[in-house]
Amino acid sequence: MRDAGIGRVLVASLHQGIADVLPMRLTFYENWLNAEGLRGGTIGLAAVNAVLSFLRQEGVDYRTITSRAGEYTAEWTVETMSSFQRSMLNAAPAWLRRRLVLRVGRRLVNDCFQGTHAAVRVKHGTARITVRDSVFCSVRDRVGEPLCGFYAAMYTRLFSLFHLPTTATVVACRATGEHVCTLNIPLSADANAASPESALSIS
Repeated sequence: MRDAGIGRVLVASLHQGIADVLPMRLTFYENWLNAEGLRGGTIGLAAVNAVLSFLRQEGVDYRTITSRAGEYTAEWTVETMSSFQRSMLNAAPAWLRRRLVLRVGRRLVNDCFQGTHAAVRVKHGTARITVRDSVFCSVRDRVGEPLCGFYAAMYTRLFSLFHLPTTATVVACRATGEHVCTLNIPLSADANAASPESALSIS
């Protein structure tokens, strides 16, 4: 049974990120991210928390690994979409495509860990993503830098896969003492003007 709703895509992307950046350490991390658990989807919250705790001790490699994991999560999610769904997204006008990609991203955040919830609000040409209870940011003591770059990388890559270049940035993080983690994603001015609403929530 899968513990606490950890999504397979999160576990697999972390494993691949570690393999890319710290191949000599992969065997150590496979004490928690083992092949049987990866195949069966049985790796739970305790194992993921252990992996993230050790990764934070790897210094700058933590940011590289979690960012790559976010990119893999976006790529693999799009790959699993039906060709019809991808075609419909790509055929949509740019302003609508942005809204649809934001919706895909919100669902993906929630799917990575069922204890995490994302909300999206678009206003004045910027999407603000609020991530509550990020699995990456559950630390006992405050840290000096945000730990939720996974989500920024995931959203940035997700937009690029649908030909919507932008960069998501972390502007607040629970691990640094904020109440929630928050990302900003700039949207083009013309897309905002084309939309009939200047401020709305994405559900």
